[in-house]
Amino acid sequence: MKGKIVMQRYFIKNKELKLEESDIRHIKKVMRMNINDLIEIVYNNKLYIYRIDNLEPFEISLVEEVEESNYKHINLTVAVALVKEQKMDLILQKLTELGVSKIIPVSMERSIVKLDKDRFNKKKARWESICKEASEQSKRTNIPVIEDIMSIKDLTKLDYDIKLVASTKEKEKLLNYYLQSIDDCAKIIMVIGPEGGISLKEEDILLNNGYKGVSFGNLIFRVETAAIYVASIFNFYSSMRCNNDKFNK
Repeated sequence: MKGKIVMQRYFIKNKELKLEESDIRHIKKVMRMNINDLIEIVYNNKLYIYRIDNLEPFEISLVEEVEESNYKHINLTVAVALVKEQKMDLILQKLTELGVSKIIPVSMERSIVKLDKDRFNKKKARWESICKEASEQSKRTNIPVIEDIMSIKDLTKLDYDIKLVASTKEKEKLLNYYLQSIDDCAKIIMVIGPEGGISLKEEDILLNNGYKGVSFGNLIFRVETAAIYVASIFNFYSSMRCNNDKFNK
């Protein structure tokens, strides 16, 4: 499509395709956009291009619906131990940018952070806002789901094609071993423990319920580094497979 460069993407929840007041303020005050500038709007995983027709009152009109790209991220869920606020914010932001489908905060034995229901609900609203902004910035057409806090026992009940856990044991296989057996439709979950690692008791519970241990080699990562590392590898793998499919057509 010819015309001005699209400056910003916004997610909306209503079928009338009306922007939230906060998004309108962002367009006016932060982006300082003007009449005839273009914006992207995502609703129900579909992308639309809109033109700003008027600022006061704010009015927009549809220019076109954009066809979806054939590129698909691997369906990856990251279940990560609760960590302090700044680290959790970073994890949420970067996992969103790297295409993760779902994020599960997990309460583990060695988790420093403990949240009751009220505190979690407040946190979750903030976390969802972080994921929304990161999805807009990274040009996603969906926002990752943030599940309620789970326990190790809860994780054993989840239905995934491939279930992995970052292991503290030395002889576990590297992540690339499992990449070789992943197809495009596979649902994958990766569990990452807190600082100090997942406890042996918790790891054994997962291993006895269908999870496979994964080693990061000789390196020891912080929680946020481990989460970003895993998401980066899966994102790169998705990109390589997509490019190979295009090349082979």
